Amino acid sequence: MDKKAKIRKLEKKIEKLKARLETAETHTSAVSPLAPKDGFPRLPVIGGARFAAVQAGVRYAKRVDLMLAVLDPGTAVAGVFTRSATRSAPVLDCQVKIGSDPSGGAAFIVNSGNSNAFTGASGEKAVAAITAEVARATGVPENRVYSASTGVIGEPLPYERITSRIEELNGTLTSDAIEVAARAIMTTDTYAKGAGVEVQIGGKTVRIAGIAKGSGMIAPDMATMLVYIFTDAKIDQALLQAVLGDLTNQTFNNITVDSDTSTSDSLLIAATGASGVEITEETTAFRDALKRVMLDLAHQVVRDGEGATKFIEIRITGAASDSDARTHGMAIANSPLVKTAIAGEDPNWGRIVMAIGKSGAAAERDKLAIHFGDILVASQGWVSPAYRESEGAAYMRNQDLVISVDVGIGEGAATVWTCDLTHGYIAINADYRS
Repeated sequence: MDKKAKIRKLEKKIEKLKARLETAETHTSAVSPLAPKDGFPRLPVIGGARFAAVQAGVRYAKRVDLMLAVLDPGTAVAGVFTRSATRSAPVLDCQVKIGSDPSGGAAFIVNSGNSNAFTGASGEKAVAAITAEVARATGVPENRVYSASTGVIGEPLPYERITSRIEELNGTLTSDAIEVAARAIMTTDTYAKGAGVEVQIGGKTVRIAGIAKGSGMIAPDMATMLVYIFTDAKIDQALLQAVLGDLTNQTFNNITVDSDTSTSDSLLIAATGASGVEITEETTAFRDALKRVMLDLAHQVVRDGEGATKFIEIRITGAASDSDARTHGMAIANSPLVKTAIAGEDPNWGRIVMAIGKSGAAAERDKLAIHFGDILVASQGWVSPAYRESEGAAYMRNQDLVISVDVGIGEGAATVWTCDLTHGYIAINADYRS
């Protein structure tokens, strides 16, 4: 290779590096246009729960990337996890520990930057070392230490960077540090996600506060993310597990960003009992309040979808069953053709028809009805005579969109949520490991 050719090759490399640097800077500085306008909410303080976070340098320098939550003795812990066949070592460890004796309290230790997934024996060694050190520092039994990792798949977790900071974390625990904990678990997220409520039950106040991370690799099963919810309610672990599973199917399992399910999905809820309010199967106020928190967090994950500019609610009615309705909804929500049309503000209702037809659930062409918001777009197998393309195009310029499909053959119904698919998604994921 002559000198000029070498120079040209180096110049091309420099240009690529500049482009990657510009992209990386955009990813870390640009907050999603769909983010909550008021920033991170003020969450209720949960008695019996304390939090801390530090910079451990798991993957990036000068970034808060490690959080610890310690829960008082008697705390019930329930969880749901990814059903991926390649789930991570932390997920497998947590699944074994769910339902263990609550008398010694509990602890959640979470890092970002590295998912400790597809790491074989080294992944198991890392989990064992981390949970053992948390147990030593906090006094929580090791079988009550729940770990999670999120980030790049297939790289050994430098767990010594985590274990060396546990003592510091334990020494800085406070009841009001949940926001910094939320920031520590972010990866490609553009904002920290939190939600909380206070509800009156039997004349006393019960508090619920939750944090989540998630932006890409989001699809039901359960949806790709980490979620931690805390409440001062007093509830039996078995009942808490049942309630959590049911509400997950109504919230986190009905969202999708890109149809990809992660190796690391984990949702844990801790009920400390500090309020003294006993929750039973008949306590619907608690269930309703918990659903509000979970749905809020689920929507925030979608609103932070990588590159997203539109938040889309898809309502399916008239399906043969609720299951079929959900299948239809997810077919629409996961269709790249639907999502890119919405990104381009193109009211291409033919792509909705396509998605229904390919879903595999029961449908009859001449019984479908499609709405964009309140606009009837198509019915009885054809475009509505009253529909005007200009109206559809104007509606598509909104940030929040509702697409409704009545299948017309039964009573099944479901609602799912997604976002559009833009050039930003490609840019983020093309450079994810750079």
